[in-house]
Amino acid sequence: MTTDLARALAVAPVIAILRSGSPRHFAATADTLHVSGVRAMEFTLTTPGVLHALREYAESKPAGTALGAGTVLTPSDAMRAVEAGATYLITPATCPDVIREARRLGVPVIPGAFTPSEIVASWHAGATMVKLFPAATGGPEYLRAVRAPLPHVPLVPTGGIGLDRAPAWFAAGASALGMGGPLIGDACEGGDLEALRERCATLLAGIRR
Repeated sequence: MTTDLARALAVAPVIAILRSGSPRHFAATADTLHVSGVRAMEFTLTTPGVLHALREYAESKPAGTALGAGTVLTPSDAMRAVEAGATYLITPATCPDVIREARRLGVPVIPGAFTPSEIVASWHAGATMVKLFPAATGGPEYLRAVRAPLPHVPLVPTGGIGLDRAPAWFAAGASALGMGGPLIGDACEGGDLEALRERCATLLAGIRR
């Protein structure tokens, strides 16, 4: 069965990461991302009060939005996030217990990994995709090298990826990109949503080229 995450990534292969000291502006940021063509977004659990915001947005999100939870570190985190409305889970590290819980809950999971050993461990544990993190440490050349022996594992580079470098990551074999600050800017703090729309347009135009 095709998941809402797969459908969202087919529209635009980007997962937008929303992280802040408060989730007050997450809904407005997520709505702006949606109308700008980015349909997959991640509410991070390190944001205080985020589960309430996740639950509220899950009830009102635009059709076609894939709403996930990020920085999921424990099975309890996973269960609470899914109960709040997350339809996929993302971790910053290889967390076999979270992968198992996601599979039990029936939702896609994208664990974080960096080395080939971590990537293979996550994939064998049941990952849907694997987040290459922190991606900027190795750059597109590292992704290309890792993919050579592991072409069957869909990788999602995340961490320190600038808008102008997105095409290079896809050329190196990325299946999607996880993007926080360089894309979101100050939107999660109540900043300029028009600027966010412009960054989305720049990003998606670069990817399509």
